[in-house]
Amino acid sequence: MSDLYVSWSDYHRTIEKLAVQVYQSQWQFNQIVCLARGGLRVGDILSRIYEQPLAILATSSYVGAGKQERGSLVVSRYLTMTTDKLGSRILLVDDLVDSGVTLQQTVPWLQEQFGTEVEEIRTAVLWYKGCSAFVPDYYVDYLPDSPWIHQPFEPYEKMNIAELAALHQEAGVS
Repeated sequence: MSDLYVSWSDYHRTIEKLAVQVYQSQWQFNQIVCLARGGLRVGDILSRIYEQPLAILATSSYVGAGKQERGSLVVSRYLTMTTDKLGSRILLVDDLVDSGVTLQQTVPWLQEQFGTEVEEIRTAVLWYKGCSAFVPDYYVDYLPDSPWIHQPFEPYEKMNIAELAALHQEAGVS
């Protein structure tokens, strides 16, 4: 199993493919909920393309050096949204489904928190790994070997602000 390295252009193209896949399914939704942090960029772009409201649910399960060890899932107590009500047909998005635990737990969380407001929830991710116990409704790439995915924003996880300031100072950027 080799790692998968994704450039910014590949990352954005994959989000566009996901948007087209959902569109071609002809499923109509009226709310996007993204799982932060990984699903933030995906949710933001889909929200802009579809002109649908975006809500954010913070979750975290990766710990350790480089955030590559799976720990227990932590889910925020609240859903952040700018609308008065959550939509009834929700597209729940994340960047990937690895073990499947996050999506397995957030779908019922949304149903419990918002009850009868929620008529249907479908899930969408960029990458669906073979090791996942959860099968998303929409995904761009199925990865049967479950590689570690190196996303283009990962360098920021290994950088602190002092290092960034030094880089900018060396380059003459103020």
